Amino acid sequence: MIVATGFGSENLPVSAVVDVLAHRLTGRIPDDPGLDTIVWQLRVPRTLLAALVGAGLALAGATMQTLVRNPLADPFLLGVSSGAGVGAAAVITSGLFAGAGVWALSGGALAGAFLAAALVFAVAMAQGGLTPLRLVLTGTVLGSAFSAFSSYLIFRSAEPSAAQSVLFWLLGSLAGADWTRVGLPLAVVAVCGLILLAAGGWLDALHLGAETAASVGVPVRGLRIGLFGLLAVLVGVLVAVSGGIGFVGLVVPHAARLMVGPRHRRLLPVCVLTGALFLVVADAATRVLVRPTEIPVGVLTGLVGAPAFLILLGRRRYRFGGAQ
Repeated sequence: MIVATGFGSENLPVSAVVDVLAHRLTGRIPDDPGLDTIVWQLRVPRTLLAALVGAGLALAGATMQTLVRNPLADPFLLGVSSGAGVGAAAVITSGLFAGAGVWALSGGALAGAFLAAALVFAVAMAQGGLTPLRLVLTGTVLGSAFSAFSSYLIFRSAEPSAAQSVLFWLLGSLAGADWTRVGLPLAVVAVCGLILLAAGGWLDALHLGAETAASVGVPVRGLRIGLFGLLAVLVGVLVAVSGGIGFVGLVVPHAARLMVGPRHRRLLPVCVLTGALFLVVADAATRVLVRPTEIPVGVLTGLVGAPAFLILLGRRRYRFGGAQ
């Protein structure tokens, strides 16, 4: 049996991969330094990052759908992805944050994501609060504005390859994964996941409506603000390291509801596991389907996610909230 390494178009026997991992985990010196580099420095961090991004996007998608009570909501509803696109386009086309080296692109994307989230929050609060309708409309409109500004930056760029670079990033890719990029997503996904699990009862009540939640003692306004901030940080960090990978946060939560129901203390762990597995498999497929070329992982998740979502909605027993 062979596995794709992600390094060029080579394949490696599973036994060779297991041997490298065994040497690393036991602290022994690897027999083949080249093989060790391919597996431990390239493949393992990329697989871990794919799992973290998939888990985080699924977690964010389930929470976002509860926050706005909309089955079509996904993690990018707050305009975070579009804002990150502005930051990434600014870095690629103008050399912004050039002093940050390899972190320039991620840093620019993270700054753009947080700026977009802050602007959506300010506009929604100024118009009356973080109600589901205001969040959906404000995030959608400002997200479109950010996307337009990204296009303007690309159009004004004097570098011919800038458009291709920005487009590849916007479609999502884990090609730049290394050990330095794993730590922050791991910490953010773990902390956010624990917070959301602890608030599972409140999320169940909010899922049924603001009036129902308030009647059982849930601080609806404070909960919405807290969820908004948590989602902005979670999605902003994930987008900064992977670009805009679509459909994971939309499809996986619906599939998880079919498996375990809408109770968040069961739903969220299943979302995490399913999202991680889905993106790891999708990332591996992007390297072998048209090898030696690698396609952006967001392309594959979109091609798979769209029909999968339609199939899920066609299930007779599927419900979201109280609606069938």
